[in-house]
Amino acid sequence: MENSTEATECVLLGLTDDPNLQLPFLLLFLFIYLITLAGNGGMMARSTQTPIFTLSNLSFVDLGDSSAVAPKMVAALQSGNKVIAYNGCAAQFFFVGFATVEFYPACVVYDHHAAVCRPLLYTITMTASVCALLAIGSYVCGFLNASIHTTDTFRFSFCGSNAINHFFCNIPPLLPLSCSNTRISKSVVFFVIGSNVFSTLLVILISYLFIYTAIQRMRSAAGQRKAFSTCATHLTTVSIFYGTIIFLYLQPPSESLGVAKTASLFYTVVIPKLNSLIYSLRNKEVKNTLWKILNKLYPQSLRVSRRQAGKQRRNLPSGKMPS
Repeated sequence: MENSTEATECVLLGLTDDPNLQLPFLLLFLFIYLITLAGNGGMMARSTQTPIFTLSNLSFVDLGDSSAVAPKMVAALQSGNKVIAYNGCAAQFFFVGFATVEFYPACVVYDHHAAVCRPLLYTITMTASVCALLAIGSYVCGFLNASIHTTDTFRFSFCGSNAINHFFCNIPPLLPLSCSNTRISKSVVFFVIGSNVFSTLLVILISYLFIYTAIQRMRSAAGQRKAFSTCATHLTTVSIFYGTIIFLYLQPPSESLGVAKTASLFYTVVIPKLNSLIYSLRNKEVKNTLWKILNKLYPQSLRVSRRQAGKQRRNLPSGKMPS
């Protein structure tokens, strides 16, 4: 990649050079991507009501994030062709930056805050127009974030090898290939991502402080458990997401490229799958939709299994539940 104007293609070296790991990685990431497609697609299909409207936008972003990386990675593992066009590298860089902006999880926290702290006013607070404004605001921030980093990175001249020691086009492996002075660019990355991370983290932490206070005031133990369960699942994904962002962009470059690649896997491949699984399996409407789809595909098998489950419940002594 001699310079940014003459370059026509790059080579993504991928996760590993070990040929024995190519097939296991191919099957693993193909499976993860298919699960991500199914889970996030199911959430997007139920996008007309709140809070599903908010979650559907998060699913749309997660699906875009995963689709910007996983198909190329799976194709490279399958064919061995690791070449990506220079413009394709820039496009992948842009879409990953758009999808991983830190404002999307904050919107979900706002929805949780409205549901737990003001449940009686939830339908008034989280109207369709409010959800639309949250989504549009997040998309605008994502577009600005991606535009800043893409323009700032791909204005440089690149010299030497065109091999990118990563499985997708990202800031940490790209900047060392440049023969230009990247000091200002590194400062821009630190300032923009640092501002986004800590401002949204502050909003999330304050929101969860109010949520925790509201949960402690609940008289119903069942209500407390349900609220804690809902918030705990989101806190898990938020912790993984922000932890990997801080690790990758807000500290000195790691000496271990393997560790950096593993961390990148979490926010580009693993988190989109986790979000889809958590919110799909916890949402009754999504579970009902999934059941209807399975019932159409395997009507006889499901009818038999439901009949057997009914017989087992009828044969149980009174007051006991099946294990």
